[in-house]
Amino acid sequence: MKNWKYILLAVILFPLAGMVSSCSEDSEEEGDFDNWEMKNYIALDEWAANSSYRKILTFTKNANVTTTNDDYIYVEKLESVTENDDTTPLYTDTVRVAYRGHLIPTKSYPKGYVFDQTYLGDFTWETAGTADLAVSDVVDGFATALMHMRVGDSWRVHIPYLLGYGTSSTSSIPGYSNLVFEIALYDYWHPGEERPNFK
Repeated sequence: MKNWKYILLAVILFPLAGMVSSCSEDSEEEGDFDNWEMKNYIALDEWAANSSYRKILTFTKNANVTTTNDDYIYVEKLESVTENDDTTPLYTDTVRVAYRGHLIPTKSYPKGYVFDQTYLGDFTWETAGTADLAVSDVVDGFATALMHMRVGDSWRVHIPYLLGYGTSSTSSIPGYSNLVFEIALYDYWHPGEERPNFK
């Protein structure tokens, strides 16, 4: 008769054991933005270690001071002008660009969540929508890229969160988000110059 207590205990505990194991399995499945800060640090380290990326120091830092990985943008040149024209936009200029901005890849967004863009689908110079932007109005990483691009360049630019929106969240970008932009530079002009006709 003493065994009935053990049987009753087993009947009560068995379903609870199933619930505990089910909860632990659920908690192991991580959401897209869980551990987001750490995921972005890891992505930055991977960018910095990628020798095929061009590393460009942000315009806000002096090359003579000690720098860290998050003082640089990391660039993949998708298309690059081969002409000898080395002129690039200045911080005070306005640019005409096509761009797509997204976050680092996640399970639900393998190419990264797109938070802003001027075109849909694949980029083509002829059909992409463009925007006119003051270089001084964009985040530091984007501005740094623009000030190194020539008209006709198309780059994928990897921007550490400190050169983007920092630790603060916006409506579509969580804090600590590294940014990835595809940017194509169509044209630029200096303050006081007549705005060029759309090409």
